[in-house]
Amino acid sequence: MIKVENLKKTYPGKVPTPALKGISFEVKEGELILIAGRSGAGKSTLLHQLGLLDTPTEGEIYLNDVDVTKLTDIERTEFRLNSLGYVFQEFALILELTAHENVYLPEMAAGVSSEHYLKHAAQLLTLVGLGERLNHYPSELSGGEQQRVAIARSLINEPKILFADEPTANLDSTSAKIVLELLYKLKKELNQTIILVSHEPEEVRPYADRTIWLSDGLIEKVERNHSASGKHRHKN
Repeated sequence: MIKVENLKKTYPGKVPTPALKGISFEVKEGELILIAGRSGAGKSTLLHQLGLLDTPTEGEIYLNDVDVTKLTDIERTEFRLNSLGYVFQEFALILELTAHENVYLPEMAAGVSSEHYLKHAAQLLTLVGLGERLNHYPSELSGGEQQRVAIARSLINEPKILFADEPTANLDSTSAKIVLELLYKLKKELNQTIILVSHEPEEVRPYADRTIWLSDGLIEKVERNHSASGKHRHKN
């Protein structure tokens, strides 16, 4: 599913800044992987390389057996649109659109039939527990509900890989738990592959299969969270 080999990223300048110094790991289909580490460890930089939001200085990234570092800019854009989903710390919803409209907008822009995108978006909002709130605007939703709308939107293209960058950072503890339970549900029920970055690893680790700890641009250690599936299996 994901294979990273000797990934490096150096930001140019009078004094070049190495953010990633040679990272290698693999992720299997259906895994929920937590990327953790102190501020400046390289977490978001790594996520941006994997999500094709930035270009590495060296190394290879294979997504679904495709070396995406070899793609042209147009091919990278097409790959992102067709195979990847993103959830960010900021919900990035369009305030003038309803929850339903925010979710189906990408498919509508892609020229999908209205019959399909209207039904598909409603199904996704139902999946995230907002089936009764299709016509509510972001201002009428809580922060946790807005993030769930953003998750539904990230699934509209049926991505092979979902990237979540600090998805609970702006949420209270109750809403954060709901969002993490939802991501775990996607992993279990849809076999969704998820790469999640968080600065609060203890909050996320119970839901993750493995935690990749970064330190100073390198992998410090990888921990397998044996309790993750057992703790939540009874809920699915």
